[in-house]
Amino acid sequence: MSGAGCLETRMAEEIPVAATTTRPLGVSRPDLTVADLPTPEEVFRVKRIGPAQLVKYALGPSLIALGISIGSGEWLLGPQAVGQFGFEGVGWVIVISAVLQTFYNIECSRYVMATGEAPVVGWGRVPPGWLLWVPLSVFLVIFAFIAGGWAASAGQGMYALVHGEIPEKGAEEPRLWAIGLLFVVFLITALARRISRALELANWIMVGAILVGLLLICLFIVPWSTWWDGIRGFVTPALPPEGITATQIGALAGFTALASGLNWYVMGHYRDKGYGMGHRAGFISGMRGERSQLLASGVTFPDDAKNTALWRRWYRLLLTDMWGVFFVGAMLGMLLPTILMARAVEISGEKVTQDNVPTFVAVALDQEYGRGMFYIALILGVLILFSTQLGIFEAMVRVTTDASHATSPKLRALVEGDPRRFYYPFMLLLLVIIAIILHLALPVSLVQWSANMSNLGALIYPFMLMYLNSRLPRAARPRPWHYIILVLNFLFFGFFFLNFIADFIGDPLITF
Repeated sequence: MSGAGCLETRMAEEIPVAATTTRPLGVSRPDLTVADLPTPEEVFRVKRIGPAQLVKYALGPSLIALGISIGSGEWLLGPQAVGQFGFEGVGWVIVISAVLQTFYNIECSRYVMATGEAPVVGWGRVPPGWLLWVPLSVFLVIFAFIAGGWAASAGQGMYALVHGEIPEKGAEEPRLWAIGLLFVVFLITALARRISRALELANWIMVGAILVGLLLICLFIVPWSTWWDGIRGFVTPALPPEGITATQIGALAGFTALASGLNWYVMGHYRDKGYGMGHRAGFISGMRGERSQLLASGVTFPDDAKNTALWRRWYRLLLTDMWGVFFVGAMLGMLLPTILMARAVEISGEKVTQDNVPTFVAVALDQEYGRGMFYIALILGVLILFSTQLGIFEAMVRVTTDASHATSPKLRALVEGDPRRFYYPFMLLLLVIIAIILHLALPVSLVQWSANMSNLGALIYPFMLMYLNSRLPRAARPRPWHYIILVLNFLFFGFFFLNFIADFIGDPLITF
């Protein structure tokens, strides 16, 4: 057995604390065990955290979230909105959404770092208890993302890449490609030693290639006037453009950056990365990795000077990961595809539609710059959509696994304490279900549905975070203005969800 494998097996077992030391938090769940925070050097096995160690070892969980975001709002919904309505009013919604979601992500991750519990488990501590909030949260995540719009869009790109032409409306082969890419996700997780690490490495490669590739194409073909229009649209306050529907603007707000109120479903990766008390709680290992003990209930730290200093170090790492990687990447990931789409619309003289948005840019570049640019654009598009497919598909499985493992002693006994025995069979079941559902509607309409369902989460989870985070050890509690940001998340994304529902059943509350 390798040294790394031994470390994986031991991590959740080495809790330097008396077994009787606990701290209550919320209702209906066991008290949290109390232990000292580990040092970042201990977790990442380095002598010091300098710039090189920061990039190589400490950063990463936000890349998984960024990989998801680039393929939904940034590649599909943002470019579609800009292609139809221009930058004014669209860019401002994008920036507000990205800023609010980054703050929201930090608050979700605050809980994970302070307790070692994935958010879906933490919701069970909010009154009236886990019997309501845990199943409901799992249902909301699966209901929002099981439609498979991201997978169907990736399938369209693969078809065009293989055949050199755009598939006909309703063609079956793109759906088969989508199903095949879902199976690739299964293989990536199955061959991993540690699933979160495999996702990080995959996204380092894909997101890096995506942003560099888009930047080079945009520098080559997009005039500076379009660059300026895009940047100005981001920083100029304006109402949404006339004619945009409640569904479109709600989807754009919901899937810019990540998934608005449901962003918490990705933040559990900070536990598996070992951030803060996540190092004490364990992680989900891959089939090739040694079994890791995953605690059913979390661990927190005592209120003393030593742990307060350590918390501040972990919190700075979190802020660096979120603002330096996630936010910057999300802004570039939205700016570059939208200005590229604006250029494609200018070149082709046509309007982008729900039918053609996954391949519109590639077709326009083919007409103007030749076949080589067509294939480059398609490769980038497939990478973008696959990074989303990878993150969302795995996250649905992860959330269900975490929830089931934490709340069901019978399941833990059935799988003999090894969550992998639930994780992989459930992933295959979900693959079959998504393969059926993605036959039911156009890819972009499925993504719009998912995005507006994500906004529903903003009506619920900001207040649950306030409840949980206000009861953390004093060093980890938010400052008063953090609560204001959570209320703004509720108001901004909640409005778009209510407008979407009103539009769905009759007339929207506000038309633009």
